[in-house]
Amino acid sequence: MNYAIEFDGVHWKPGKDFALSDLNLQVPRGSIYGFLGPNGSGKTSSIRLMMGMMRPDRGEIRILGGRVPRELPRVLQRVGYMPERPHVFDQLTVKEVLDFHRSFYPDWDRHWAAELLDRLELPPHRAVKRMSKGQAGKLMMLMALAARPQLLILDEPTDGLDPVVRRDIMTTVLDYVAEAGATVFVSSHLVHELERICDWVGVVDDGRLVAEMPINDFKNRIKRLRFEQAPRITEEEVPFELLQRLPANGVTTFETWTVHGWDPSHRHHLESRGIHLREVIDLDLEEGFVELLRAQRAAREDR
Repeated sequence: MNYAIEFDGVHWKPGKDFALSDLNLQVPRGSIYGFLGPNGSGKTSSIRLMMGMMRPDRGEIRILGGRVPRELPRVLQRVGYMPERPHVFDQLTVKEVLDFHRSFYPDWDRHWAAELLDRLELPPHRAVKRMSKGQAGKLMMLMALAARPQLLILDEPTDGLDPVVRRDIMTTVLDYVAEAGATVFVSSHLVHELERICDWVGVVDDGRLVAEMPINDFKNRIKRLRFEQAPRITEEEVPFELLQRLPANGVTTFETWTVHGWDPSHRHHLESRGIHLREVIDLDLEEGFVELLRAQRAAREDR
């Protein structure tokens, strides 16, 4: 498979309390890849390493086939980046910001930029400091898209924006991807929003990659199982990872398991051992994300 972003054993430790530990990422070209994790998990640090703002202590980063930071100028000409916070001089007008920004991109498309300016309803002569947060977010997206990038890197692109602005920004991204076939790497803690647009997902927690797979595999392989009575089987005997086990109590008469790695054939495996599986419950992306993180943290505490 051809990858737009590759991290190979990347380690970065800025101080005593946090580190990215042997991070391995593989973002397929043409995918919309959702990078999920709680605040402080390492999402923004990973993006800053991609963009060459920091150097890893060890490991290798490749973006669009080029090594970062060694080939950074050539790589960044093909990357559109929307940071978590605006990074423009707020005394400039929208037009002045765009005129300045385009000087760094040989493939800047003036006609496309003008179309985006109109579509996103941005006033060209308004000073950035007089714009709302939603307008500033739209400006950042315009700057990322107008260079016709092969890769879009978006760090919390809709955080704190109202639903109408979030919809406008994400619709613009999806329209561009449909037209250009670009890759999108989007970091967010708004899991429901990513569930609607992503086809790949990576989950990071405490600087470690917890999971990486197509989003349909993620949703199809994390399930909640309900049993009529407590199964007489050990964790070593089941063909999946047991994330959580809740015995029957005064509220429910069923034992409930949350599992990772479920396959429909596992029902036969359980029932062949005399275990009656009452129900297999689908989880949405956010529920699966929370259960996976809970299990990973419990495992670390037990070490």
